[in-house]
Amino acid sequence: SPFDPNSGTIRFMPAVSVLMPCYNAAKTLRESLDSLADQTLSDFEVILVDDGSTDPTREIARAFESQDSRFRLVYQTHRGIVSALNAGLAACSSPHIARMDSDDRSHPERLALQVAFLEAHPEVAVVGCLVSGYPAQNLRQGYRIYMEWLNSLVSNEAIRREIFIESPLAHPSVAFRKNWVEKVAGYQDRGWPEDYDLWLRLYLAGAYFAKLPKFLLEWRDRPDRLTRADGRYSLENFLRAKAYYLAQGPLAGRDAVILWGAGMIGRRLSKHLIHQGAPLV
Repeated sequence: SPFDPNSGTIRFMPAVSVLMPCYNAAKTLRESLDSLADQTLSDFEVILVDDGSTDPTREIARAFESQDSRFRLVYQTHRGIVSALNAGLAACSSPHIARMDSDDRSHPERLALQVAFLEAHPEVAVVGCLVSGYPAQNLRQGYRIYMEWLNSLVSNEAIRREIFIESPLAHPSVAFRKNWVEKVAGYQDRGWPEDYDLWLRLYLAGAYFAKLPKFLLEWRDRPDRLTRADGRYSLENFLRAKAYYLAQGPLAGRDAVILWGAGMIGRRLSKHLIHQGAPLV
């Protein structure tokens, strides 16, 4: 509803809400928010969720909020990324949600193109875009290889075909329909990557994915990024997620499952599949 019960006022619904959780992001936040302020689509709101930062993140967010009513700060004590995402999702007033992280940069046309695509394709639940890494001198070889694979998956068929290989969508590059994410119970903390978990639940729910074949997000690589610093993003936890959702989906009801390959990854995956009750032979 456009009515805000906290202020008692009527808020006009923007074309898209940008959901951005922040934690100790003072070094990069201004650059990210400037890239949103420069969007060709002006009808948006940015929901900044400060997850209990101890640096000047909140002051930077408040400065943007005081200068531009499209930027709104939501504060919570430090509870982690999943809690921050769900708090921000609840605060978003548009049926279209664009994700972005506080250390990335969006191309000026990103929001306009993704919103137009969602409006023209009502069957699509999530639309991503191609991503480029930066700063160029910091990009690790594994990161480059992953982005090359990620950018090769554009169609719904390709994304669904390879979704159990690795996460086929860069979380801060997507725009999605809020009702679809609410349909699968929002973000969840299962001890593995929250974005991959969401894509897999949407996959099992029959969601239609898409990706614009344009570079619309610059994805920052740095040694302290959450995917390297948080154990939930370890290889073992990715394997746990894959085994759990394979058992819930493609392997459900099978009389026998044959695991092709006996290398280290295959042995580790088989352990998790057996734990999930898959009938390996």
